[in-house]
Order: sequence, then C-alpha cells, then structure tokens
Amino acid sequence: MRFLRDNARWLSAGGLLVFSSSFGQTYFIALYAGYFRETFALSHADWGAIYAAGTFASAAMMLVVGGLVDHVRIRDAALVVLACFAGVAVLVSQISAVWMLPILIFGLRFCGQGLMGHIGMVGTARWFAARRGRALSIVAMGFGLGEALLPVTFVAITALIGWRSSWLVASLLLLAMMPVVTWLLARERQPSGTADDTQTAGLGGQHWTRRMAVSHWLFWALVPGLLAQPVFGTAFFFQQVHMVEIKGWTLAAFAAAIPIYTAFNFAGLFAGGIAVDRLGATSLMPVYLLPMATGLVIIASTDSFAIGAVALGFLGVTQGLSAVILGALWPEVYGTRNLGAIRSVTSALMVFATALGPALTGYLIDAGVSYNLQLVGMAVYILCVAVLNAVAMARLRISVAA
Repeated sequence: MRFLRDNARWLSAGGLLVFSSSFGQTYFIALYAGYFRETFALSHADWGAIYAAGTFASAAMMLVVGGLVDHVRIRDAALVVLACFAGVAVLVSQISAVWMLPILIFGLRFCGQGLMGHIGMVGTARWFAARRGRALSIVAMGFGLGEALLPVTFVAITALIGWRSSWLVASLLLLAMMPVVTWLLARERQPSGTADDTQTAGLGGQHWTRRMAVSHWLFWALVPGLLAQPVFGTAFFFQQVHMVEIKGWTLAAFAAAIPIYTAFNFAGLFAGGIAVDRLGATSLMPVYLLPMATGLVIIASTDSFAIGAVALGFLGVTQGLSAVILGALWPEVYGTRNLGAIRSVTSALMVFATALGPALTGYLIDAGVSYNLQLVGMAVYILCVAVLNAVAMARLRISVAA
C-alpha cells in the first residue's frame, strides 16, 4: 500500500495512457466491423485486407518514430498523441468513402495500439527499477479496464445514438484525458521520464542499442513467441462478430462476458508482476502462453456460451502475463538507455502481427475453412513456440554462465 500511495501519480498516469490506447485496439475497432462492412459492402476478406493495410502502415511508422520517446518527456509525447488520436476519432465519425477507411484505420492503430501503449509502458519501465514488475502489472491494468468497460459501454452508446456519433464520444473522452495527464505528470518521477536520467544496464552490464539487440540471436529466437499472443488475441476479437454468429450467441452477450476475461487478465497481471520481481521475466517466457492455448481449444470445441465465457478467462490470464512479462523483459535483457528504440521494433512487430491475424482469418473464413479449426491451429502453434522459448532461455542461461 505504501508503494501505491507513494507512486500513485505516476502509476495512474501510466495506467491512463495504456487505457487510452483502447480506442485503437482491435477488440474496440472490431465492434464496428459490421457497420463498416455494411456501409461499404465489404466481404470478410475485404475488411481484413483493409484492416491489415492500415495496421501494416502503423507498424512501419512505429519503427520511424517509436525511438523518439527516448528523447522527450513522457508527458509531452502523450499530449501530442492524445490530440492526434482525438482528431482521428472525429474523422471516423464522418467517413464517407471506402478509400478513407485504411487511412483512418492507420490513424487509430498508430495512435492507439502503437504509440499510447508504447509511451505508457516505456515510461513506467524507466520510472521503476526494483519493483518494475509490480509497477508494470499495475499500469497494464489500463489495458484490462479498457477491455472490460469499453465494449459493453460503446455497444450501448451505439444503440442509443448510432455508430458515427459514438466515435465523437470517443474523441471527447480522449480530449478529456489531456488535462488529467498534464496534472499527473506535472512532476516527473526520479529517475525521470527521459532515457538520459536512467542507467539500468542489461545483459553483460551493457546498455544495448537497437542495432545490437536486433543483431543478437536471442531477439529473433523470441520473436515467434512474441507474436503469438498479438496475432491470435487480435484475430480472436477481430472475428468476434463471425464467431458469435456460428456459435449461436449474441454480440451483446459476448460483450457482457468480457469482464470475465478482464478479471483473469488482472489475476495474470498481479501474478506476473510478483513472479517477475522474484524470478525475472526470462524465467517465465516458456509458460506464459499456455493458458491461451487451453482457452482456444475449449472455445473451439463447444457451442455453450457458459463454457465459452469461462474459457475467455484462460485468454485473459495470458493477456495479463504477456503485458507485464514482455514489459519487463526488454529492460531486463537490454537495459533502459535505448529502451524506446528497442521497444519500437518489438511494438512494430506486434502491430504487424495484429494485421496478419485478421487478414489471414478473414481469408480462411471466405475460403470455407472452419473457424473452430483455425482456433485449434492457433493452439498448436502456441505449444510449439512455448518449446522454442524454453530452448532459448536454456541457451541464454548457459551463455550468461559462461
């Protein structure tokens, strides 16, 4: 409690920043998939391709600008992105031509999933060292709160005022966050939110540069596992409309079940934060994806809404573990001096992955491949990368010992 009390200002700021990323996350944009497809007469494959194009562009842009957070205050970066994000939401409410859709998807993904989450997590990783795992687990609750509150809230708002006006509500919420962030970060925590004030080294006592990190075998050994949760988690929520149709559920009921996902997400966050502080992020890499594989298999094998809702909890556990473990992994391995630049590569890869999942699943659905079979295939892939992570971590321990 003393940790929470003494650091409430910065933990709240980080949590608010990652919460604000929700408006650019797949699970939120996917609520409007039916409206976009109906308005512009798009097939599943068409919508998936458009979503992929905007997200691919977002990933590319993250490589260009993600490292800038190493050289500016977290507060300043956050305010600029919030203002841009609100502007994009206004434009979505006014969209009138299909050619605008990939551009606006780019804006939502880049400002939301790309930059807002990046800024919040990088800032927190710098502000905290000894209790980094717990700080990240608390801040990452912002992701879970968004998943729990926004789908059911905006389904209701859309029913009342229409889908276009609901995006104006989103814009107002983003603008309202700006003075709150300004107040919370009026005073920077020591060490401050710029990389120059933080001297936590990584492997070998080095402050790794981005070039050094991507040239090292460990980085690419971790990439298949790094992409698993973003690809499959994004694809799962992106295709929620299709899934509830084939299962015989309703979108409103599915949105109402999201708090189950969130509750287990929080459990994963807290468990992951404690485990990271005690064991280190690298020790947890082989196991954090396994709950997700379990949940995907359960959902694939049942049409029962009750069982499916419970299975969402397994996906939530991995989401929580993933947020805190991966948030702590990069400073633990590569240090914090160039954390923004290094994390921009991983963020770009994850954004790229979130484009791949919807495009691939949309194509397979249109090609007649069972969605339940696709979910089983995702689980098999996860099991394979869990083995790969275990091998990589074993090799890392050997190399460090040598």
